[in-house]
Amino acid sequence: MNLVSIRVITGDVARLVDFYERATGTRANWSNQDFAELRTASATLAIAGVRTVPLFAPDAARPSDNRSVIIEFLVDDVDGVYENLTGFVEDFVTKPTTMPWGNRSLLFRDPDGNLVNFFTPVSPDAVKKFAS
Repeated sequence: MNLVSIRVITGDVARLVDFYERATGTRANWSNQDFAELRTASATLAIAGVRTVPLFAPDAARPSDNRSVIIEFLVDDVDGVYENLTGFVEDFVTKPTTMPWGNRSLLFRDPDGNLVNFFTPVSPDAVKKFAS
């Protein structure tokens, strides 16, 4: 089994896609006005509108209601990314901080309030873990 995608449900697909395109530098592939994907080498961030929810089950997901999931992106230089996002991201939770497990992490919220973590491995063990 492989994790291939995380899907975020939003009330404004275009706004959230624009945010993630700007934050990641990755262009989205649009299927229609209610669904777009930002594909990376290891996984896809899917962004879907509320009109897609009933296709699964009514009220199965609600936009802007996440308080338990963090969307994480591995970046080459988290401090440089922080500088580039300053003035664009409105809600930084933490500035770049080295975590006990060896990653330097930047935590912020997207326009829907979802937590996003951009991180760079800095300890030898963390660097080894993410080496490809």
